[in-house]
Parts: sequence; structure tokens; C-alpha cells
Amino acid sequence: MQLETDVSKRILVAGTGPAGLIGALAIARLGIDVVLVGPRAGQDDGRTTALMRPALKLLEDIGVLAGLAYKAAPLKVMRIVDATTRLIRSPVVTFRASEIGEDAFGLNIPNPELNAALETAVSAEPRIERREQMVTSWTIEPDHVEATLADGSSIAAALVVAADGRLSPAREAAGISVSTKTYPQSALVLSFEHSRDHADTSTEFHTETGPFTQVPLPGRRSSLVWVVAPETARDLEAMDDAALSRRIEQQMQSMLGRVSVSGHRQVYPLSAILPGRFAQNRVALIGEAAHVFPPIGAQGLNLGIRDVVDLVAMISDNAGDPGAARSLSAYDRKRRPDILARSGAVNLLNMSLLSHMLPAQIARTAGLGVIGGFAPLRAFFMREGLQPGSGFASIFSGLREQVRR
Repeated sequence: MQLETDVSKRILVAGTGPAGLIGALAIARLGIDVVLVGPRAGQDDGRTTALMRPALKLLEDIGVLAGLAYKAAPLKVMRIVDATTRLIRSPVVTFRASEIGEDAFGLNIPNPELNAALETAVSAEPRIERREQMVTSWTIEPDHVEATLADGSSIAAALVVAADGRLSPAREAAGISVSTKTYPQSALVLSFEHSRDHADTSTEFHTETGPFTQVPLPGRRSSLVWVVAPETARDLEAMDDAALSRRIEQQMQSMLGRVSVSGHRQVYPLSAILPGRFAQNRVALIGEAAHVFPPIGAQGLNLGIRDVVDLVAMISDNAGDPGAARSLSAYDRKRRPDILARSGAVNLLNMSLLSHMLPAQIARTAGLGVIGGFAPLRAFFMREGLQPGSGFASIFSGLREQVRR
């Protein structure tokens, strides 16, 4: 076994999904040597990722946004429709980017395009050493972490960035416990064509089984995440294209005209995972190693990119030893409020959709009704959805302006 021992400035990123690739690139931009471990992402992922403006800013900073913009669709309007059959239902709530002075909230990017652009940037970055193997074991020492790879070689690093998914072996090796909740839901994911223009509008239909979310793609195409009971998801996945197209068109109330499904379909079981800490024993968590929750409100990778932003800031502030306990405690404190707030809100909204209890339905309906009918509150939630704290900052800025007048 060959052990590489120069660890003083090295950071190991475990995991090669979007969060891991973005994390490796952002850390390398600090002038730090990075070892990126994991196989190349496959190109058979039919999902898309809606990235908001702050996340896009990081993609621009690491040099990958320019090549993606023309392959993505802008999100100018986001709409919530209560499509339940319950007695108490909320009115349609529409969020327009123009209300807060933005041309668009963000971009919806096909995952294969995003992964390919990130892989290209990683290959061109001289400070990133790529190891296309899995880690078979972890050994955590007081001053470094050692990763043993499938070929028998070992890598030592001062800090491990765990981007290795919801089951995260690196997280387990660091002794970080997690709480897990399994939902009686699965998500059917696919793309489809439609006869009417989507006008850069995403619509999230709320149903008794979860959200049915249409997100625009370039041209007259959209991506779909349809959350239903697991057995229903399997039935939908097994339908022929014509039958499934009719079901989707019916579910959307023919909003986009005639629907035509083609291409790959995927089904994912839904769960929620929340670690007890977000960093410990020279391991820092990002992406799905740090948070897993249902696909509501386009929060997943956007939250993961904020993990990267705060991690890079912590590394920059603790360049002497970013894996030290004090450094990791600072990262944990920084990420905790954002992750708990976002994951808590998404899980609560999802549970309110599943609940048959009248108080839960009344609370959800009242909340959406107030947001939809009160423009200042709607603007607050739009800004907070883009960047935590920006809604409050806008309120204080407005108060200061009134005082000056």
C-alpha cells in the first residue's frame, strides 16, 4: 500500500455529483490542492436542476455558467396551484421575478449538461487531481484523514469534504449520526413536449400525494417531477408514452396544450435525512451528505451550493488547518440555521399535503392565501427564496430610505 503523506495543504473531496464537482472547483480557486475521488457522473440522468441566481453566481465564478446558459431555460414566473380535491383549498399563488426587480429567478438546467460542464472544468483545473475510484475505507487521525481506494492506494488530507450522497460513508466514518424519515411517496421524473408555450413559467400543483411540478426547458419542452404513492409511481412508469402523456395533460388541466412524453423515465423514493452535525473529525458535509428532503420549491442543490460558499469561506479563514476542530465548528454554526430552516419548511409543507387533518389544511391554505394576496410579503418570500437574509435586508433598506425622506 502506498500512502501519500503531504497533507498540510491538501483537501480531499469525496463524491462526484454536482455538489462535489462544484466544491472541488471552488476550493481549487483558492489556490489549494484538491484530490477529487469518485467515478465520473453518468449521462443517463433525466432530471433537471433549477438553480437560483446566487447559485448561478458561483457557477459563473468557477467558469462554467457561460457554456450552460443557452442549454437552459429561464425561470421568470413560479406558480403554486392547489390541485387537491379537499374542501378547503388555497387560491393560486404567483411569484414574478419582475416584482423584485429581477429578469428571472434562475435557470432550469438539464443534469447531463450541468455534469458535463463541471467535468470539463475539473479536467482543465491544474490544482485538482482526479481519482476515478471509490473509497473502500476511511481512517481518521488527529491531524489528518486517510482514504484507502479500490486499487489499494491511500490518500491523506487535512480535510475531507463529504459530497458522497445521502448514505455518505465519509459522514459515517466521522461518527456523525443522522435522523432519517421515510415518506410514503416516490417521485416520477421525466421530460415532455407540449403544444403551447410555457412562457418561462414553472407551475407546482399541490395534490394529496405531493407536488406535481412542471419546470420549463428550452423551446416547448418542460421537465416534470410528479410525487405520488410508490405503487402509483411504478404504474405510471410502466405506461406507454401515449397513455402517460394523456395522464400528464389531464393532471395539468391542459395548461400547456397537448403533451407528448418521450425519453427516459426515473423513479426515486422520497425520504428526509438530517445529520446531528454538519462537520466533525476533519470531515465537512455538503450536498445530500448534509441534507435530504422532498423536491419542493427548488431547494436541493441551491442549498448544497450555499454549503460550498460557506465551506470555502471557512477554508479561507482557517488556511493553516481547515480540518481543525475550531474550523469545523465555525462551519457547523454557519450552516445550521440555513439547513434547519429550509429542510424544516419543506418537510412541513410536504406533511401538510399528506395530512388529512383539517387544522393542517387550514394552516397551509391560510398561509398561501396571505402570501399570494399581500405583495410586500410575497416579495419578502421571493427574496428569501433566492438568498437567506435578503428579504430582511430589503425591509431594513426600505425603512432606512423612509427615514432619510
